[in-house]
Amino acid sequence: MIYSNTGAPVNKTATGVVATASAQLIGVFCASSSSGTLKLYDNASAASGTVVVNTFSLTAATFYPIPASLANGLHATIGGTADVTFFVA
Repeated sequence: MIYSNTGAPVNKTATGVVATASAQLIGVFCASSSSGTLKLYDNASAASGTVVVNTFSLTAATFYPIPASLANGLHATIGGTADVTFFVA
């Protein structure tokens, strides 16, 4: 599989599904955060299964490169308050 450094933006402000099928995660941009945290799972429907990235604190105006292959999809658990854009190919 060829890795691309461009992808479709998917914005989230609450826990939920980002991708419903296999995909490539390029990274995550946090536009704003108030005690925001993020945990990512390789799962198309729930916060369970393989953990892609364990819980970390988000800083506003920060891009986090996370080049990861997702076999099943992507589910994001957002804690606190955060405005996050995922870039998925």
